[in-house]
Amino acid sequence: MFLISRIVILLLFVFSGYIIGLKYHYEVYGILAGFFLGLLAITAEMKFKKIELGSIIAGLFGISCGLLFAYLVMLPLQLFLGEDIRTISVGLMVVFGYGGLLIGLSRGKTLSLSSLFRVFRGQGIEENLKLLDTSVIIDGRIADICETGFLEGSFIVPQFILQELQHIADSADPMKRARGRRGLDVLHRIQKMSRITVRIVEEDFPKIREVDAKLVALAKVIHAKVITNDFNLNKVAELQGVSVLNINELANSLKPVVLPGEAMKVFVLKEGKEYNQGVAYLDDGTMVVVENARRLIGKNTEVTVTSVLQTTAGRMIFSKLKEDYEQEELKVVAK
Repeated sequence: MFLISRIVILLLFVFSGYIIGLKYHYEVYGILAGFFLGLLAITAEMKFKKIELGSIIAGLFGISCGLLFAYLVMLPLQLFLGEDIRTISVGLMVVFGYGGLLIGLSRGKTLSLSSLFRVFRGQGIEENLKLLDTSVIIDGRIADICETGFLEGSFIVPQFILQELQHIADSADPMKRARGRRGLDVLHRIQKMSRITVRIVEEDFPKIREVDAKLVALAKVIHAKVITNDFNLNKVAELQGVSVLNINELANSLKPVVLPGEAMKVFVLKEGKEYNQGVAYLDDGTMVVVENARRLIGKNTEVTVTSVLQTTAGRMIFSKLKEDYEQEELKVVAK
């Protein structure tokens, strides 16, 4: 469809060039001029399509301010240079106009349709916006993080996220219903915090069916960060250039550092996947795999860390019983 419309536009330019050339008996030159002007118009349309509206408006405003500033600079200079001002006026116009254009384009990246409407209503432009995903609302840890003061500012909750929460809260499954209600309670808790502003927005994307895809599209429009603990949404958002604040990554980064050779006391909770393994958990939920600890299930024991594996799902600590580790160390020293 776009290709056909561009061909039609090109033919219209060619036909217009032919009509104008026919009037002055330069039909061939008119056709060529129309063809090149048509190509130029199509190229400009393709380039402007990739530039956001905020950048275009800010660029036009910047170049206007640059030209105005150049004119104001030329007024006092004209008193001293007289007619010679014409020799430098073009240079001043180009320098200040181009400078204003660059500044406008760079600052316009933070503008969007919603922010422009807010400016026209006298509400100002909001920066550092954060979009809340359904998973992070239900998770609930976001409220604890906000209470500590590490996050503040404006939280944006789209109407389609609220609808999804409401749908989960009305589910026939008791587990889903409890999760949905907890998510609504978490939102209500965040709304009461003085450092946080929770704003419900009506922006929707009817042509997009997936809620996660809508969230990413909205984040791109309003230049917001997405707060989530969904691994797949994290990757999709990053691929589309949207900044993500992942609660799981934050939790993993805050876990205490454990180095190979360190000793710790753990409670062996269950059997591991491999032969004769036992599995324990630290207070922060980190899994500790203990070799030759199957016989110690249900007991506390001292272990020594052998290695630490960091995965996308979290961190795993591999260890051996302290006596086994010390015996192996003695054998190495004896050799």
